[in-house]
Amino acid sequence: MIMISESAQAHFVKLLEKQASGTNIRVFVVNPGTASAECGVSYCPPDAVESTDLTVPFTGFAAVIDADSKPFLVDAEIDFVTDQMGSQLTLKAPNAKVRKVSDNAPLKERVQYVIDAEINPQLANHGGRVSVVELTDNGVAVLQFGGGCNGCSQVDLTLKEGIEKELLNRFHGELNGVRDVTDHQRGEHSYY
Repeated sequence: MIMISESAQAHFVKLLEKQASGTNIRVFVVNPGTASAECGVSYCPPDAVESTDLTVPFTGFAAVIDADSKPFLVDAEIDFVTDQMGSQLTLKAPNAKVRKVSDNAPLKERVQYVIDAEINPQLANHGGRVSVVELTDNGVAVLQFGGGCNGCSQVDLTLKEGIEKELLNRFHGELNGVRDVTDHQRGEHSYY
C-alpha cells in the first residue's frame, strides 16, 4: 500500500523517540481526489487512532492512514534524502489527486485515469486539461481540451505526438486512435 524507505523509517524512529510512548505517524491526503490534493505526515498519538484507520506496521513504529485517504495513497512512497543541500523528507503519492481504477475497469475509466494522473498534470503547467468525452465502438477515444489548451497553437502536436502516442502504447490492442472534438478558438486563457 505505502512504501517507506529504510532511511525514512530510521528518520521516523529517531523523531518518535522524542514523543510520548506509543506515538506513531499519520500519513494523510488533504482534499483527496481533487486538483488541490496535498499529502502530509504528522505525529499520531495513541488516542488519535480511529477504528476505521488502517495501521501499517514498520520496524519501530506504524503508519496510520485514515479511511478517506487510503485509496489515494495506493503506491505512495516516502523517502528521506540527504545531499549537499541538507536532508529532506519526500512523499510521492501518484494517486492523491485521482483515485486509481482497477485493471479490469471499463476502458473509458482506465483511459481517463491515465489522463488525470499523468497527462493533465503536464498540461496544467500551461493551464490546460483534457478529458474523455466518449469511446467509440471502433476504439477511438474522443477527447475534449479545456483551459489553456483551447486555442493553443500546439494542440495538434500535443494530441498526436504526446497524448495519442502515450494512450496507444498504454492500451495497445484496446485503443485504436484519439480524436479531438474541441472547437479551438483562441481565448483569454489560451497558451501561446
